[in-house]
Amino acid sequence: MHALIPFPEISPEIFSISIGGASFALRWYALAYIAGILIAWRLAVMAVTRPALWPGQTAPMQPKQVEDLITWIILGVVLGGRLGFVLFYQPAYYLANPMEILLIWQGGMAFHGGLLGVVVASWVYATLNNIPKIQMADLVAHTVAPGLMLGRLANFINAELWGRATTLPWGVAFPGRAAQNCGQAVGDICARHPSQLYEAALEGLVLGALILFLVYRRHAFLRPGLVVGVFLAGYGCARFLVEFFRQPDFQFVSLGNPLGLAWHINGYGLTQGQALSLPMIALGVYFVLRARSVHSKEARA
Repeated sequence: MHALIPFPEISPEIFSISIGGASFALRWYALAYIAGILIAWRLAVMAVTRPALWPGQTAPMQPKQVEDLITWIILGVVLGGRLGFVLFYQPAYYLANPMEILLIWQGGMAFHGGLLGVVVASWVYATLNNIPKIQMADLVAHTVAPGLMLGRLANFINAELWGRATTLPWGVAFPGRAAQNCGQAVGDICARHPSQLYEAALEGLVLGALILFLVYRRHAFLRPGLVVGVFLAGYGCARFLVEFFRQPDFQFVSLGNPLGLAWHINGYGLTQGQALSLPMIALGVYFVLRARSVHSKEARA
């Protein structure tokens, strides 16, 4: 008999109220978004008010500009995340049901799409306000990890995006569909990897701590592009690794493809999450090497 961890009974709703027959609820996932944005704002303001962190003792933005940028980033996250889910994961379904693209409250957001949305929104804002783009990218990248960690914790509370079946002692007995047809069971109960917690630890805690260490102890902002490179490569590697333990997206699973590989040859290939992470890793490595090269040339000059 293998050990397992019962899923904690935490309601996805923190509280709900009824006003005039209408019900309003605050959910953990919404709170994670709000808290992540507030933390990102405070980290960015703290960074731009410390000139010594930046080349030439000059921050790329003023605190008021950070507040304006946050609004653009929120739009980028929501629009990019939704369109990314539509295009990367269920294009055929939404092509047949285009009006459902607007129903964001029913779920369906993709991190890689949200990232692209943030890149576009930040690029436009930087262009309109004549802000150095690479330095602003570093500023934004160093604020993201706490929100990622909170979002993954909310995924766990919501019992969504769970992992593959496991007989390991820390397997979690998730409720609902997760308990059905998982292939491996502990007695009559299906246990799965808590892959949301793996991602919270790697993408949020570990990556976030590394980036803050580089910024405040190794003066990483003095090498434009280094922080955004570490973030892209670090997130890409973390997501690529966790995909081995995460339950594949249902639309890619079939009798001939039980591992849910989006791209495969004779059963060997990549999940959709891994395929989307590879360009992030490559781009991150490019930015890191570029930052080191530029810094070396400046040091020799």
